[in-house]
Amino acid sequence: MRLHPPSVVVFSGSSNQPLVQEICNHLGITHGHMDIRRFSDGEIYCRPTMHIRGKEVFVIQSTNGGSDYIIELLIMIDALKRASAEKITVVVPYFGYARQDRKTKSREPITAKLMANIIQTAGATRFMSVDLHAGQIQGFFDIPSDNLTAALLFKNYFLSKHLEQPIIVSPDMGGVERAKVLSRMLHCDIAVCQKNRTETDQVDSMHLIGEVQGKSAILMDDIISTGGTLCKASELLMRKGAKEVFACISHGLFVGNCLEKMNSSVFKEIVVTNSVNHPKELLQTCSKLKILSIAPLIAEAVFRICMNMSLSEVFDDISGPTLFKDHQLPE
Repeated sequence: MRLHPPSVVVFSGSSNQPLVQEICNHLGITHGHMDIRRFSDGEIYCRPTMHIRGKEVFVIQSTNGGSDYIIELLIMIDALKRASAEKITVVVPYFGYARQDRKTKSREPITAKLMANIIQTAGATRFMSVDLHAGQIQGFFDIPSDNLTAALLFKNYFLSKHLEQPIIVSPDMGGVERAKVLSRMLHCDIAVCQKNRTETDQVDSMHLIGEVQGKSAILMDDIISTGGTLCKASELLMRKGAKEVFACISHGLFVGNCLEKMNSSVFKEIVVTNSVNHPKELLQTCSKLKILSIAPLIAEAVFRICMNMSLSEVFDDISGPTLFKDHQLPE
């Protein structure tokens, strides 16, 4: 596919520049240069170094790792707005703070809503992400918002493995709808792990709802952080008679010794996307890890937005051919 550089510009923050370069390669354009640096006291400075008045601009930045990347994103949006960009589409492959999407205790913040508010206030005219922690986060935005799914990539990958009797397993009740999407794509059954937590990132006990005896179990989740939940779920599936256990995760945060846990776990393979950038040296510490690129998926969505084409065809690609093809924008 090819976008016409005079009318469309893609900018990258510093969180995941390799992914943005892949996206631009699929679109056949060179990404715009954003001068990003820090003052001596740590404050962030961002400035586009090219003319963008009246152009359609895409700014791509994952917001993992605390606050620096979200602040950098907001400053970039503000700079683009003040440079008179006609449209500013914010693409956040991994949307941080999304797990705080509701109040479960008194006096808790709803931080996902706060993030949506400040992105809009900064000047975004459209928002796009991949596998939001909860689909209703789209409703936190008062601008057009799109929630792409990596399930399309997982479908193609697991079809290529020709698994016998696959079954999709959600590691908790909240991920059932996400697991149902992939189960429909692979035409297989679904099982659910019901878990009880003692702390925010610690699981006390877990029970299985469904039958996995003699099947190839595929645990599907949106985020892997410490890896504790998935390891407990994989051990439970093996005790219940699963022939083998895979994992497919949209966003790999790999906090602490997560990769060491996964490497010594019963998983046969852990499949994640590159929505969050990690050093190759770190990823190589886990031999069971398989990285799939979401660049073709995001590039397809960017192309369709620029051409005023339907995005639902991407979302609804349940059994048809893969949509990620080269395109040529008219001059």
